[in-house]
Amino acid sequence: MPSTRRSRPALIAGVCVVAAGAALTSYALTDIDAGVRPAKDSGSPHCHRITDAAPTALGGFPRRDSGLPGIAVWGDRDIVLRCGVTPPGPTGDPCFAVDGVDWVIDLAQSSSSRKVVVTYGRTPATQVIFSGAGKTDAALVALSRLVAPLQTASHCLAAE
Repeated sequence: MPSTRRSRPALIAGVCVVAAGAALTSYALTDIDAGVRPAKDSGSPHCHRITDAAPTALGGFPRRDSGLPGIAVWGDRDIVLRCGVTPPGPTGDPCFAVDGVDWVIDLAQSSSSRKVVVTYGRTPATQVIFSGAGKTDAALVALSRLVAPLQTASHCLAAE
């Protein structure tokens, strides 16, 4: 019969490895700030106002607190707002307006499962990343209301 003394340290080590793996997996699934970086001008007063006034729900997702300046997150990073990004210059990327706010689809960062849009003509610029199946139209209406108070320097669409 094998000795339990020899297998006990191996059992304890195995349990520790499994527990550490579970803790890391749990942390990765619940850390909404993982992989999200604040933008260069995220600490601006405008960004503080935008993130402080961001809605508690957006696109069908609840807002989750982020410890990062200029960042608002809904769902499990289904929608991420990053205020303070560098404003885009003239671009050939598609542009559209929502309630008087011009937005550009950043084709270089977008994919079939992820859409990245950024405000045009406003400083600081605000980037929104849609990775989930949320209601993007309704979300952009709410977000346009947040950024509308920022002064418009230029338009990507001709004024009507």
